Amino acid sequence: MSNSQELKSSGLKVTLPRLKILELFQNTKTGEQHHLSAEEVYRLLLTEDMYVGLATVYRVLTQFEQAGLLIRRNFESGKALYELNGGEPHDHLLCLSCGKVIEFNDAPIQQRQNEIAAEYGFVIQERAMTLYGVCHDCQVKQK
Repeated sequence: MSNSQELKSSGLKVTLPRLKILELFQNTKTGEQHHLSAEEVYRLLLTEDMYVGLATVYRVLTQFEQAGLLIRRNFESGKALYELNGGEPHDHLLCLSCGKVIEFNDAPIQQRQNEIAAEYGFVIQERAMTLYGVCHDCQVKQK
């Protein structure tokens, strides 16, 4: 499905800023860092000579979140980060030094969470696990 079709099927009007912001998230998905703050989206747009106001970026990110295209993650760093909604449950490692976010998926952890929820009579609606530490690159720099 093209980006225009994806926006239309989400009930959003196709505009250049929306297309460009969606493209940014899709392109960063293939890279290591695909959790972006509104400010990072704004800076990336500027590097591509796309002059969109920061207020517009915030508005589009909120619209994408409401439409289910993006997921907003509020890590304890206090900064909201957004990622594409891939529909797959996953967890995160967050570097306290540089802010890098790494996704991981571990079936035994998910299974154990399901077992714990069942043990207490809970039905899981949403799950989020974040492990905070220092990434390998920052550990090397600190030595």
